[in-house]
Amino acid sequence: MAPTAYAAIVMLGFGDHPNRLSYMMVLLFASTLAPVLLISGLKKTGKISDYNITFREQRFLPLLALVGVNALGYELMQQLAAPRLLGGILLFNAINMVVMLLITLQWKISIHLFTLTSSIALLFVQFGSPVLWLLPLVPLLMWSRIVLKAHNFMQTLVGGVVGFAVTFAELTWWTGL
Repeated sequence: MAPTAYAAIVMLGFGDHPNRLSYMMVLLFASTLAPVLLISGLKKTGKISDYNITFREQRFLPLLALVGVNALGYELMQQLAAPRLLGGILLFNAINMVVMLLITLQWKISIHLFTLTSSIALLFVQFGSPVLWLLPLVPLLMWSRIVLKAHNFMQTLVGGVVGFAVTFAELTWWTGL
């Protein structure tokens, strides 16, 4: 969901900007390529047991690495003189990874739900109420994660609520809305 949200933000919100493709590359690297390469490498070296990182104790290293990836992405956006919102996406991704990391030290939260609802919050901040049609995806993903026995109800609920609330608060403050 995050790469799709980022593409919508850049192409619909900043589609006429001359550096839009550079912004997309930075966002896609941080949200897709880096996590895939990181998780694949950790799986191959035996640092994690599976691609879903089922065991809470194995989530620390990947989350910490992704804090760095997103912080680096934020710095790249600053060097590109990107619009404030686009830099904020990566800054708050780094901060939100720290939030997930701290929660994960004690309890397993659904990163899938956190990511989905934070993407919806981002789209809502940029485009307003028309994106609320995405909300039915939340209970659908909750159901999926529970049926797959990846999480229990509370882990999905907290992931979803915290993802939306934190991202919405961060971005409305950051953009001055």
